[in-house]
Amino acid sequence: MLGWHARPGSGNRPAAALNPHPIAGDFQPDGTTLAGCRNWACWAQAFGNLAYREGPRAALAAFDRRVAADEGVESGCHRIAHTIGSAALARYSGNVARAFAEGSSSCASGYYHGILEHALAGTRSKAELVTVARRLCADDGVRTSTFLAYQCVHGIGHGLMIHTGLDLPWSLSVCEQLATEWDQTSCDGGVFMENFNSSYGVRSRYVRPDDPLYPCNAVAERRQGACYLQVTDRLLVVFDYDWKKTATGCTAVAAPWRAACFQSFGRNASGAARLDVHRLVALCGVPPRPDRGDCVYGAVRDVVNNDAGAKRAGRFCRLVELRLRARCFSGAGTILATLAGTARERRAMCAEIAPSRYLGACLRGTA
Repeated sequence: MLGWHARPGSGNRPAAALNPHPIAGDFQPDGTTLAGCRNWACWAQAFGNLAYREGPRAALAAFDRRVAADEGVESGCHRIAHTIGSAALARYSGNVARAFAEGSSSCASGYYHGILEHALAGTRSKAELVTVARRLCADDGVRTSTFLAYQCVHGIGHGLMIHTGLDLPWSLSVCEQLATEWDQTSCDGGVFMENFNSSYGVRSRYVRPDDPLYPCNAVAERRQGACYLQVTDRLLVVFDYDWKKTATGCTAVAAPWRAACFQSFGRNASGAARLDVHRLVALCGVPPRPDRGDCVYGAVRDVVNNDAGAKRAGRFCRLVELRLRARCFSGAGTILATLAGTARERRAMCAEIAPSRYLGACLRGTA
């Protein structure tokens, strides 16, 4: 089983103190503009400059337009969004709550991850990391909704991995010190996601070419659910983005976690399909018939999370197999519940996307 062991001579310092991640750190504005950019690093700096000088809302609106129109920006959008978040935090002098309040979940919530990456920069010990991590996500401005709170604690997981040079055991040990079990599990999910698919393309030491399910099959049982919900990030790489082979990989997962693997498959399918709901329906038709419901459930939750709304999710649910539609709308409801503060708001959101036949399913998801 994985365990954390300090390196000789490292004392209480995280891995970053010995092997700094080449990207993590404070955003520094410069004169770079979007005009003439041809690679993700240039776009990241240019959009970061826009966020720093004009605010994250203006930068994210321009970013979303560019993502939809430019495949080059779209292909590196998560890393670019990281920089926008880091720049926003620099603009607001480290005020995480204000930066979060002006953000969006564009491109797999890269903006929020960038804020947390930036906010953790400069910590030098495990005790300090724990203190900062707990404080960042306890702010009342972050806890205004479950949606923002999740983005924060999940983003902490990403930030810990980036800060420590992808030291998975160390990062998990910090997640374990967060205030609640929900915070800890959400943080674990960010750790495992970064482990399998680094925001900056750095390969983790905690993956194995001959065992694509590692480390999910090696961590403590309480963490396996969070790991298997991210594992197809790794399976897709191992199988060269062959969706059929990736689905077969999920069938090899032990029964308690097979559903989580296919929900991870659905999350990845959502990312691959982007705005094309027909493509997403087709991808959720790849797994074996008994597992397609889990794919749909994972996919629709990712769509609502990424959009911070459910209009696109409603179109998707109307297109899936009839037998899966109730579960699809229920899945959408689970994320809508994090966005809506009252039962009345949840009902209004569900009524906006769900035909009357499926309104009850959506509402059950919000409960």
